Amino acid sequence: MFLVYTEVRDGKIKKSSLEALSEARRRAQERDEEVHGVLLGHNVEELASQLYSYGASQVYVLENSLLQGYSSSGYAQALHSLVEEVNPEVIFFSATAMGQDLAPRLAAKLGVGLASDCTQISIKDGAMEVVRPIFAGKALATVHFKSSPQMATLRPNVFPAESSDNAQGETVKKEVVVSEEQVKGQVEEVLKGKGTEIDVSEAEIVVSGGRGMKATENFDVLRELTQILPHSALGASRAAVDAGWIDHQHQVGQTGKTISPVLYMAFGISGAIQHLAGMSSSKYIIAVNKDPEAPIFKVADFGVVGDLFELIPPLKEELKKQLSE
Repeated sequence: MFLVYTEVRDGKIKKSSLEALSEARRRAQERDEEVHGVLLGHNVEELASQLYSYGASQVYVLENSLLQGYSSSGYAQALHSLVEEVNPEVIFFSATAMGQDLAPRLAAKLGVGLASDCTQISIKDGAMEVVRPIFAGKALATVHFKSSPQMATLRPNVFPAESSDNAQGETVKKEVVVSEEQVKGQVEEVLKGKGTEIDVSEAEIVVSGGRGMKATENFDVLRELTQILPHSALGASRAAVDAGWIDHQHQVGQTGKTISPVLYMAFGISGAIQHLAGMSSSKYIIAVNKDPEAPIFKVADFGVVGDLFELIPPLKEELKKQLSE
C-alpha cells in the first residue's frame, strides 16, 4: 500500500500534494496496490473527498486541536502512530518546506532511509527505484531501497496531477493521541507578503530578479509581469534576498527553494552555481543580463544581453497584447 501525506495550507490541499498522490496512483497500478491519503490538522475532514479523484481509495483523517497549527514534533508523532498501525510499503511526501521538515523526522522515528527531492520514480521487477539530483544538480543518483517502508519526497511541478471523474473512496477518522508536551513547537501565525502571490515552488512560470534589480522598489516591475502572466510567481536570487530587497520566501537556489516551472525568467541574475542548482530543471529558461559572459546564459534556452529596465516595459506591452487576443 502507498501512503501519501497531503499538505493543507489556508484550508486548501496544496497542488504539490495532489501531484504526489497522482504519482503514487501511477506507480501503485504497476504493483496492483492501493493508494491511501492522510490528512492532519484540525477540521480537515471535509477535504478528504477531494483526494479520491487523484487516486486515494482511502483517506485517513487525523484531527486534534493541538495540530491546528503545524508542529513538526506533533505531526511526526501522529504520522508515526498511523504508519505503525497501517504498515504501508511506500510513503510519499511533496518536497515542500513542510514535507522536507516532516519526512526526515518520520524516517528517523521509523529507522528507515529517505530519498529526498526525487524527480523520477519507476517500478522495476516489482521494486521502486527513484532518481534524485545530487552535487547541486550536477549529477543524478539512482536510488534503491533496502528498508521498509520506502520513503521519498517528490519535487513539486515535476509529476503531473491527474484527476478522474466520479472517483469514490472511504474516509477513516483516527483518534490522535498527542499531548501538549509532544507539541514542542507550533506555527502560531503566517505572515504573508504583498497580494496573493503563488508559491514559487508551485508556479508554472517564475519571474526572478537578482543583483541587477538594484533596489526593493524595482521588484514591483517584476510583480507587474507576474500579474500579466497566468499561474506565475515572483522569485529572486540569494544576492537580492541578502540585500534586503525581497523576502526569503521568494529565494530560488541551493539555500532557497528548488523549483521546476514550465518557464523561468531571470532578470539581472548572473547565475552562480547555487542559484542554478535551484532552477536548472525548468523546462524553458529565459535570461536577461548586461554581461554576455554571465553563467546564466549557459543554461538559458533564450538569452538577451541588455538593460532589463529598457527591455521589460516593451515586454509587458507585448504580453498584454498577445494575452488579450
